Amino acid sequence: MGCWWVRFRTKKKPKGEQALVEFSRRVFKPPKWHVRYYSRGAEIQPASQPVKGEWIFPEGASRNGAALYYLHGGGYISGSAKTNRPITVPLARRLKRRAFSLDYRLAPEHRFPAAVEDAVAGYRWLISTGVDPRQLSVAGDSAGGGLALALVMALRDAGEELPSCVACLSPWTDMTGSGESIIANSDRDSMFCSEDIGAYADVYLGSQSPQAPLASPLFGNFAGLPPLYLEVGESEVLLDDARQVHRKALAAGVPSELRIVKGVPHGWQFGAPFVPEAKKSIAEIARFITRSGGLQPPS
Repeated sequence: MGCWWVRFRTKKKPKGEQALVEFSRRVFKPPKWHVRYYSRGAEIQPASQPVKGEWIFPEGASRNGAALYYLHGGGYISGSAKTNRPITVPLARRLKRRAFSLDYRLAPEHRFPAAVEDAVAGYRWLISTGVDPRQLSVAGDSAGGGLALALVMALRDAGEELPSCVACLSPWTDMTGSGESIIANSDRDSMFCSEDIGAYADVYLGSQSPQAPLASPLFGNFAGLPPLYLEVGESEVLLDDARQVHRKALAAGVPSELRIVKGVPHGWQFGAPFVPEAKKSIAEIARFITRSGGLQPPS
């Protein structure tokens, strides 16, 4: 599904923190026409106070009731609510419910734990507006997938009511790069190689430990977390980030689904509805969320 183009555009990255940041913010930013296309059929309402992000209201969606809380990817150094509309709008449309996509602070201007603090603040704000946690689902891709796990761990530790479920798309959950796939899939992955994990981690963490559970949720306590859905490509360096989380969740008694997809690059969900694998992913994520939230599956 176009993995050669992804490899050509993104595989080789520059050395040095500033160069990596500039590269990521330029190359991983979808073209404007792409964002405009995916914005069709939905009302977008920017939010800046007290948290920054945007509401997405697909046609026919209620302004009240169930909601999706989305955390974008980008290695904690790039990406935004706007650039992730190719995932959030199709997902909100499939769910037939509103979604709030957060713009959390990015590194290196704002290093760990700024993103976690913003994710928690965004969740608390949504609850304060009247969103029922039992009808609130959380999802995120790549760094946003790891951030979604960090969010529910932080909320649980604070004794707060948790969302109905968490969906993690190719989540980055281990900043130490301990998974076997980091090396085994270094050449196979169309977007990343093994060295990239440490480079992005250094930008996000600065001098802080890569084993901190809210930076690397793999090392956190999974007891009491809501049901998880994990989706990852078979050839990704982050394959074991998802597999190991799945194992730890099950061992802690947390319901967890793991879906491994063949022949796709990191972030393939951005291709819906044109790419069959992406379209299938949106449907599977929506199925999990509606079932876990106790609502009827979308038609």
